[in-house]
Order: sequence, then C-alpha cells, then structure tokens
Amino acid sequence: MGTQHFRSIERRRTSRVALCVDLMVHGETESSGKFKAEARTLSVSKHGGMMALEPEVRIGQKLMLINMNSGQKTECKVVSAKPVRDGKRNVAFEFMSAEINFWKMHFPVAGTKPIRRTVQALFGSVPATKMAR
Repeated sequence: MGTQHFRSIERRRTSRVALCVDLMVHGETESSGKFKAEARTLSVSKHGGMMALEPEVRIGQKLMLINMNSGQKTECKVVSAKPVRDGKRNVAFEFMSAEINFWKMHFPVAGTKPIRRTVQALFGSVPATKMAR
C-alpha cells in the first residue's frame, strides 16, 4: 500500500461498516512467541477490517482469525498497527483470500454511491404543517 499525499482522498475497495464482532486471534510476537487473544472489531469491510488488539503485531505479519459468532476461520495480514490506550492498539488487516465472506454480510460494489432519501420518501405525503408540530 503506497503513501498518499495529505490532500488525496482515500479510496477503498469496499465501504467500511462500524460493526463489533468478537474475534479470537492467533499469531506470534517477536518477543514472547505464540499468542492467542480475544479482540473486537471496530469496523469491517469485505476485504478486512480494524480491531482493538492487545498483543503487539507488526505490519505484514500474518494472523489467524476466528469469528466467534460463526466459528469461521481465515488468515489475514496486518496492514497497520497504531497504539491507542490501555496497552491496546488499533490493528487494520486484510484477508489473504478475496473470496471469503467472513462477516456473513453483503457489501456494496466498489464505486457505488450511497442511497439518498428525500424527505417526502421518509415521511410520506405528510403536509409540512403537520411535520412542524
């Protein structure tokens, strides 16, 4: 992943969704060897996500994730690890396999514009005087 200019717009392959999913993460640290840790996602996308994780990981490191809701396993690669608070870090990751539906949900196709709803569609044909009350 290349460095972006500070004025560029970040373009993702699929949109992110704020979703908390409990994960079991298996990996290996340089200092203490193998680890098994519980984590929770902060956001997810079709190609990966971001999680709050305690063990220290490095960019490019491979991890095994287990979705605690579905029991599904997949391998991922760390693309970012930033320390936050309480000894945890926000770890962004991408799946090694693009064909997996690890989150068991549908994501819009890349480049799809969000649906815009009009006020009339939300409230029906209610006159403006009734809406003001």
